[in-house]
Amino acid sequence: MKRECHVRFCEGGGVKLPSATRLVAGFEHEDDAQRILAAPRERLEKFALTLHPDKTRLIEFGRWAADNRVRRGLGKPETFDFLGFKHICGRSRAGRFLLKRKSRRDRMRAKLKALKEELWQRLHEPIQEQGKWLAQVVRGYFAYHAVPTNSKSLTAFRHHVMDLWRRTLRRRSQKDSTTWARIDRLAAEFLPKPRILHLWPDERFLVNHPRWKPSARIGPARFCAGGAQQ
Repeated sequence: MKRECHVRFCEGGGVKLPSATRLVAGFEHEDDAQRILAAPRERLEKFALTLHPDKTRLIEFGRWAADNRVRRGLGKPETFDFLGFKHICGRSRAGRFLLKRKSRRDRMRAKLKALKEELWQRLHEPIQEQGKWLAQVVRGYFAYHAVPTNSKSLTAFRHHVMDLWRRTLRRRSQKDSTTWARIDRLAAEFLPKPRILHLWPDERFLVNHPRWKPSARIGPARFCAGGAQQ
């Protein structure tokens, strides 16, 4: 049965999130965030559990975070990692607040390492079979990571896949001299090109929570990311 974590006793806006070992909660006021952060610590102590010290933190994040920190003589707002993405306080070309998400580099490296090992196992498969398999891999990666502001990561991932494929084909024979020109042609035939597949967060939110619904009226948020460990 699905349980939910409800944000209560907040003076400002709050966020209701599914119960999980890792979550991000947003609050309009820092006092609310401090109070809610203390609650799970006390609850977990009753079961001999603690919040993960490296993954639990309270940060200033959101629409006014950068300006507020500049006024206090501080640096840029902190970033946080969640669900495979690095979340960043950014600016649009018009100078407005923009939530930027980029694929985590360590996760991409791990994916490419596994891909390299699998390609080695498929070393002597026909190029057509390799191409079809790689197309599925790239398409699956894009299906999750093709979010707004993440175009560079998508392009980088496809480029690394092409490079791994080129190196693999060159290992098939000492006489093989697969060039980038050939890989470009193979990639054009098999590998999907990078393109954004997901809506912006506010557009996706509007689909599920139309403006006329009371639940849509959630104030600007600050975030704290955390997790639990035994």
